[in-house]
Amino acid sequence: MRTYILILFTAALLFLNGCVSPQIKLFTDTSDPLQEFTLEGEEKGKVLVIPVNGFISDAPGTQFFRSKPSVVRTVVSQLRKAEKDDEIRAVLLKINSAGGTVTASDLLYHEIMAFKKRTGIKIAAVMMDIATSGAYYISLPADFIMAHPTTITGSVGILFIRPRLNSLMEKIGLDVEINKSGRNKDMGSLFRKPTEEEAEILAHMVDELKERFLNLVKVHRKVDQNALSRISTARVCLAREAQQLGLIDNIGYLSDAVLKAKSLAGLAPDAKVVVYRRTEYPDDNIYNTSVMNYNDGGNFSLIKMALPEAITNLRTGFYYLWNR
Repeated sequence: MRTYILILFTAALLFLNGCVSPQIKLFTDTSDPLQEFTLEGEEKGKVLVIPVNGFISDAPGTQFFRSKPSVVRTVVSQLRKAEKDDEIRAVLLKINSAGGTVTASDLLYHEIMAFKKRTGIKIAAVMMDIATSGAYYISLPADFIMAHPTTITGSVGILFIRPRLNSLMEKIGLDVEINKSGRNKDMGSLFRKPTEEEAEILAHMVDELKERFLNLVKVHRKVDQNALSRISTARVCLAREAQQLGLIDNIGYLSDAVLKAKSLAGLAPDAKVVVYRRTEYPDDNIYNTSVMNYNDGGNFSLIKMALPEAITNLRTGFYYLWNR
């Protein structure tokens, strides 16, 4: 009996000291590798569906006691995996996003363009509820863009967003003193109004980033000047007007986009449609937006504790975003 108690005591000490560290894993996380799952089809060749959902950022999001990977990281990891599979002949970007930061949108655009150049794999994009601003920006490398009849797209433009605290501070009698090395060093400060010079500088930066976006639209979509003038107002539009302006190629449904991706790649109508996920789902199909089970089973909270991404991510900076 004493020997048994001694063994238990020793095991407990080892556990507390970290010498024994059993890992109990309740949920899938980013340490789990991406796995391929076939959603439909049996013939040779594959179309890979990559969901692009939510605020486009290269910073990780937060969700109830843990972080989740950024949209940039999530998409790029799938492109990297696809490069190693010779059977993948087309990638279908399934986009549902109002946009995001300028740099993250540009990073994804660059990665998709580079992937296309390295592999020769065809790219198609299908727009779901919304694909505006930065989400439209990342659609531009696609060989074919399809929108649903009810999709909202467009908003080809830029925002410079900065919170303003100076009025509140004046009301409560609070001030901030800043020593700076140059008169524009604290340009865009939360604590004071911009000077005329600073307003002109920021306006010039906005114009430059807007022109970058519009030039990419001209390069990829080859729209005429009249359409470009309407697009440059940065308004949103429904699919039919987007097609008239030349922003998209066709209007259809997700199943139509899958067939178009197969056609672009020269695949049979019954070619495989695959996705990369970190966990298996029963009755899986192309309408499942998950790569990882953060939102449907992996989160043990009955109440979503995190604030919406559109609120938590809007820090001072430049955005390709439809700010609803």
